[in-house]
Amino acid sequence: MMNKRKQSAPKQSLFNRLATACCLIAAATAVFLTSVFVVQKRTQDTVAVAGVARSLPIYSVETSEKKIAISFDCAWGVEYTDKLLALMEKNDVRCTFFAVQFWVEKYPEYAEKIVNAGHELGTHSRTHSYMSKLSAPEIRDELQTSVAAIEKATGHKTNLFRAPYGDYDNKLIDTAKDMGLYTIQWDVDSLDWKNLSAQEIALRVVNGAKNGSIILCHNNGLHTAEALPMIFSTLQNRGFTFVPIGELIYKDNYTLDANGRQHSNA
Repeated sequence: MMNKRKQSAPKQSLFNRLATACCLIAAATAVFLTSVFVVQKRTQDTVAVAGVARSLPIYSVETSEKKIAISFDCAWGVEYTDKLLALMEKNDVRCTFFAVQFWVEKYPEYAEKIVNAGHELGTHSRTHSYMSKLSAPEIRDELQTSVAAIEKATGHKTNLFRAPYGDYDNKLIDTAKDMGLYTIQWDVDSLDWKNLSAQEIALRVVNGAKNGSIILCHNNGLHTAEALPMIFSTLQNRGFTFVPIGELIYKDNYTLDANGRQHSNA
């Protein structure tokens, strides 16, 4: 009898362990499914995910129209900027540049040239800092002074902002919104800053673009200008029209999904 009891104990223990493991797996699966398929409550730039409010920038726009936006971040130099502008004029493309304040102040003639050519100029901050590390007053100063610098150089007051490095948190998004600024991210990254070849840049962009996409490039990318003709011709042949971000996004009565894609409530 002792031997039988000793033999049955491990079986019972194994059964209990298996039962416990199954329960844990089921519970973990339920939590995962809840977090993935949770109903999103959207109010402007705030998304409730699993009960936690999160402020998001605009990554892209839900639209039935074949419209996309290409954007260029400007922080260092103007070596390729004239060529970019010439290519866009040649291909009937209008775009959005996001410039750091010190770039605007160093190259005011380029800021004016961009706007006069029919493109948009948004702020990319004052100092190109990781802005999630700044306090709300510091963020406000970054945005106020950089917006003022753009207005001084071009005569136009911008309402578009892109965070340096794509770095943001609720504080940044909410502060920008309170100041009347739309924070713009992207859903297609050219990675031109990595000095990819022109073909690699073009393939990344054309393979990722869809209705309402926002494409990220840089005005000082080594092979960006070389990639643009391939990007423009391929996407225009697919029926896409390039528009400035300000003409792509919804300005009011919209919601954002968990991926930062803008949806019209109209």
